[in-house]
Amino acid sequence: MNMPRFWAPTFDYESRPDGTILMRQTEALPAHPQLLADYLDHWAAAAPDRTWIARRVQGGDWRHISYQLAQDMCRRLGAALLEMGLGPDRPLLILSENSLEHALLGMAAIYVGVPYAPVATAYSLVSEDHSKLRDIAATLQPGAIFADDGAAYAKAIAAISADDRRVINAHNLIEGALSFDALLDHHPAGSIDARAALTPQTVAKYLFTSGSTGSPKAVINTNAMICASQAMVRDCYRFLGDQPPVVLDWAPWNHTAAGNKVSYLVLTNGGTYYIDDGRPVRGKFDETLRNLREISCTWYFNVPVGYDMLIDAMEADDALARTFFSELGMLFYAGASMSQRTWDRLSALGRKVLGREVLLATGLGATETSPFALAITDLQERSGNVGVPARGTTLKLVPNAGKLEARIKGPNIMPGYFGDAAKTAEVFDDEGFYCFGDALRPADPDDFSKGFFFDGRLAENFKLTTGTWVAVGAVRAALVDAMQGLIRDAVIVGEDQAQLGALLWLSDKAAAMDADDLTQQLQEHLSAAAANATGSASRVRRAIVLDALPRLDAGEITEKGSLNQRAMRSGRSALVEKLYAGGDGVFIA
Repeated sequence: MNMPRFWAPTFDYESRPDGTILMRQTEALPAHPQLLADYLDHWAAAAPDRTWIARRVQGGDWRHISYQLAQDMCRRLGAALLEMGLGPDRPLLILSENSLEHALLGMAAIYVGVPYAPVATAYSLVSEDHSKLRDIAATLQPGAIFADDGAAYAKAIAAISADDRRVINAHNLIEGALSFDALLDHHPAGSIDARAALTPQTVAKYLFTSGSTGSPKAVINTNAMICASQAMVRDCYRFLGDQPPVVLDWAPWNHTAAGNKVSYLVLTNGGTYYIDDGRPVRGKFDETLRNLREISCTWYFNVPVGYDMLIDAMEADDALARTFFSELGMLFYAGASMSQRTWDRLSALGRKVLGREVLLATGLGATETSPFALAITDLQERSGNVGVPARGTTLKLVPNAGKLEARIKGPNIMPGYFGDAAKTAEVFDDEGFYCFGDALRPADPDDFSKGFFFDGRLAENFKLTTGTWVAVGAVRAALVDAMQGLIRDAVIVGEDQAQLGALLWLSDKAAAMDADDLTQQLQEHLSAAAANATGSASRVRRAIVLDALPRLDAGEITEKGSLNQRAMRSGRSALVEKLYAGGDGVFIA
């Protein structure tokens, strides 16, 4: 790919007497289609034979679904959903992982105005009591449930079964289930009428928040907000309009990052989405590498640990590196902070292969913002800049406990949480701005157009006995980076204490090490991190390894794999007491 095109935004600012600052781009958001169905119909006509989505069949060859075939299949599936009695008050619930059937059913539901909700597979396959799944079903009252493999999801289906609730399976059907393939036999006529009745405010889907700071909530996603978000994406990453995007992605579609941003980035720009059955975990990443040896992406997304594994592989395999970078427009990471070492290695390899810089970037968004909100396209020397507000949005920065709290307004923002007016009211201020709950720090206090760095989640922060506020997110990220791959995550503690401490969740790398070597390295890295810290609110002086894995059913970990800091501090109080008492197993810097 030639040098990819990006936006070059300019901004208007408004400063208020209380220190609040409003920031918005000077240009309005361009006009754009308001229905996701418009994009499917457009590309089915404009590029009928182009692959929309593909997946390997049982690890073998790729099965491709073209735009024209997808349109026909979605119309037939949509007609079947309508015949089951599904509609705005009887949505479709999808329990299983990314698959061609999942993609087609979800798009079919959108095409005929049936809201659907993809939920985390962990709620079905990891949870022992299915409590979150039961809560979701009680909230949405779905008219039908889809699980790709009926046998694998049988217990979860039984936990939320109801007399008037149909079950759809693609494989290993349970008793009474409808076959996915049989739904394709329906005549598409009913879909055409339903599609004609769609409006921009028609609900496309419900996405549940991860619960990192509370119970999962059902975020209403309308056609209008998703399409506005994609118009912002196209404005920002303008190379998407120069060449249909090619994406290989493993991230689950119940997350807004993959389910909205990446999925619809492909659909709205007539691109091709390859489902990656690999994962950035030991034993499963080889499948990702196999796929990347065949497919040259124009856009690539992963979490930082995935990039750690990828850069190790590419530095040892020149052919893989050449294939990976050959058509690449940019790299995007999310889900956690990226270590500077990984950042530097990726940047250096991109320069070596292409002879130019490759944009490596992140952003700031939320399920409630569908998710595009802030993005950065200026080349950076270090990780962490989440960027500037997207075209069509207004960023509001409000002084809060010595920080700048981020709030945002725009056509990409949700109308609210389904069935929860009280929670909806809590996250909007009196001017209608959505409150992220995050603090931001300007990269350049004299020029906000240079972007912002994440400055912690306000709900996670606490005070030391000195009265100093602790920015938990920033401290946690710095500690994880300083431990050089030995910990997967950390819980920062120290409320009503004079010193900060941490509960360490060891990585797979650490678990495979000799115990004495691990102890020595943990101590050395903790001491080095403490020596480099700038004050008591950023200096972790003591640490202890978690004595048991985080528990999903206790709310200690989200389905994304992120630790719930507040729940962990509360649920592991005995371990925190041991940490501050000192003794065996406690590292002190």
